[in-house]
Amino acid sequence: MSVQAENPACGDVMRLMLRVQNGMIAEAKYQVRGCVAAIACGSVLTEVLTGKSVSEAKKIKRESLLETLGGLPNESVHASHLAIDCLKLALKQLTS
Repeated sequence: MSVQAENPACGDVMRLMLRVQNGMIAEAKYQVRGCVAAIACGSVLTEVLTGKSVSEAKKIKRESLLETLGGLPNESVHASHLAIDCLKLALKQLTS
């Protein structure tokens, strides 16, 4: 399955693709058209998601994503919102 989110303020676009088997995220990939911070957030998100159950993925918070990444400058934090927006869209699609 695949979802896409866009940050209208900066124009960054992220696509998140998940392969789920038996309630587990077997594979997570992403594509980003945007800033370096958006690329980094997409990368960390896919690393964190792979191997987790869908219920565990629901517990991933933006703050933990930033912590795993090692933080971002204030002007780049919007990238973490984009990644979490993608995750929320994917989880909504998986559970509906």
